[in-house]
Amino acid sequence: MYSHLLYTATDFIATITLNRPQVRNALNIATVTELGAAFEQVKNDETIRVVVLTGAGDKAFAAGADISEISGLSAEEGEEFSRRGQKVFDAMESLGRPTIAAINGYALGGGCELAMACTMRVASETAVFGQPEVKLGLIPGYGGTQRLPRLVGKSQALHLLLTGESISAAEALRIGLVDRVVPADELAATVGELARRIVANAPLAVRYCIEAVHRGELLTEAILFGKSCGTEDMKEGTRAFLEKRPPRFVGR
Repeated sequence: MYSHLLYTATDFIATITLNRPQVRNALNIATVTELGAAFEQVKNDETIRVVVLTGAGDKAFAAGADISEISGLSAEEGEEFSRRGQKVFDAMESLGRPTIAAINGYALGGGCELAMACTMRVASETAVFGQPEVKLGLIPGYGGTQRLPRLVGKSQALHLLLTGESISAAEALRIGLVDRVVPADELAATVGELARRIVANAPLAVRYCIEAVHRGELLTEAILFGKSCGTEDMKEGTRAFLEKRPPRFVGR
């Protein structure tokens, strides 16, 4: 079904792998289009509760956009290029199910933006991050100027955006760009365990948490708290707690 991605699903977890290791999983137009289709597939599959996003090989998560596709763009074409990618990344962020980025190497430019569109980021110790667009006479176009300040603060974000410098996984952890850093050979197991811990919880409650955080409103929290009180999972979860047994959530 996909030429530039691998898609697998098992035990409520979908794994999407950028599969262009020969070019460090660079995000050309075709790959971004397939990402949009893959997340639409997840959206339409109610059995999927968590998505893991990673890159093939051991060198890169995604080492930026395909520069050959950008170099000849006019101003109008450049805006359309940016809007197309933003639409895909926004759909990921608003999916309603958590996406965990397993960052196994370079996450530069569009690759860093892709990681930031995920709900959580776990990086290997060998990962490298950066937004080097200014070195090409560009700015980030897939949401980097908006998501980076929200994650690391305005000053830290501008430092990375204006210098175009790359930083290590340890520095990314220090400033809050990633949530956890682990040895490369522990990345898959760590992300898998995190995904399973989320899967064990009530799917609607997980979805409502994401929505409440994204909207940033107390009223939204109250409305979604009320909706969760009306679910079968809430009745099952509270009953299981009182009966001292594991809950059996069904997503209703």
